Amino acid sequence: MIEHARTAAAAPVVRLSSFYFAYYAALGALTPYWAMHLQSRGMGITAISVMMSLWYATRVVAPSTWATIAGASPKPIRWLRIGCVLTVASFACFLPEQPEWTLFAAMVAFCFFYNAVMPQFEAITLGHLGADAHRYGTIRVWGSIGFILVTTGFGWLIERHGAGILPWAMLPLFVLMAASAFANRDAGHVGPRGRAGGEFWAIVRQPRVAAFLVAAFLEQLSFGPYYTFFSVYMDGLGYSTSTLGLLWTVGVVFEVAVFFTISGIFRRWDASWLLLVSMASAVLRWWATALWPDSMPVMLVAQATHALGFAAFFAAAMQMLATCFPGRLNGHAQGLFYGFSSGLGGVLGALVAGQLWPWGDGRLAFLAAGCFALLGCVIAWIWVVPRGKGVATDLGG
Repeated sequence: MIEHARTAAAAPVVRLSSFYFAYYAALGALTPYWAMHLQSRGMGITAISVMMSLWYATRVVAPSTWATIAGASPKPIRWLRIGCVLTVASFACFLPEQPEWTLFAAMVAFCFFYNAVMPQFEAITLGHLGADAHRYGTIRVWGSIGFILVTTGFGWLIERHGAGILPWAMLPLFVLMAASAFANRDAGHVGPRGRAGGEFWAIVRQPRVAAFLVAAFLEQLSFGPYYTFFSVYMDGLGYSTSTLGLLWTVGVVFEVAVFFTISGIFRRWDASWLLLVSMASAVLRWWATALWPDSMPVMLVAQATHALGFAAFFAAAMQMLATCFPGRLNGHAQGLFYGFSSGLGGVLGALVAGQLWPWGDGRLAFLAAGCFALLGCVIAWIWVVPRGKGVATDLGG
């Protein structure tokens, strides 16, 4: 117990929080407004869906590739810093006007490096926290705060100056992220060493762990229409850009509350129960978005459930990964989780959304998203949630 207290006290909370703040501040511009920026450059819906799918496609390979390279280095933190610097350099390629095909090349490079760094940093954070992984939410919450500030501010900025200004406004956020990477340090005792071995894959093959990964994949698949086209969807219904910023912000405000209170929930309940509740909320959210998009009260409530569908889901997933894949195994687990769920699930979600979008101007895409989340709920209920009392247990037990 004394050692656990020392580990928690030694965690560099401010430095760790600063990275989450900068990373998710940039994401607060990319996720809501990048499709609008691409549209301002003359791209059609199909091209935008393919472009946005690259964000998720690189998640399939970038996290595990970067984790393996970093694990082979005597100073893994160097690769976090290299990834951040390359993120800045590749994003700068969006600044000048250029042919459409070069935008795809820039997107591949940018997304690869941007997606590579966060799983590595997650492992660093959990390594600093040690046995106090339940404190993760109080650090990660600063990412949500950064997201809120940028989403709200950039909505106002774009409404007045147009979406063409977006790359110039985003570049300083990536510079700030790189600066934070140089300020942080390795945890010293975590991170993968070389390739994932038999011990790691034996855990992955456990039925509850495998079912958890499939459920997470379906949850991310269901977010495809939202992350790719939600702003375009609402813009087509006549919502102003500043109102769009408000809608994106509402969910993240509640997300902050979830991250601040999540540690108390984990002390009483197994993370898999929270996973199930968060996925059930996603079902209702996507169906409400499809059926009542013209109702501002309904959309505000639907957006508020982002605190469950994303924040609670993500915190539960991190808790489960920390329990199942301790120490040096966690870096590989982060890479697999990001690659399979956010990566493969995200790219398929974006592509499916693009194909379904012409049917009902996006409504069919959101109805299908709810069905994907519902299937994930069924899998989680049957194989992931422990039978008996909902107290904390090991996922791999």
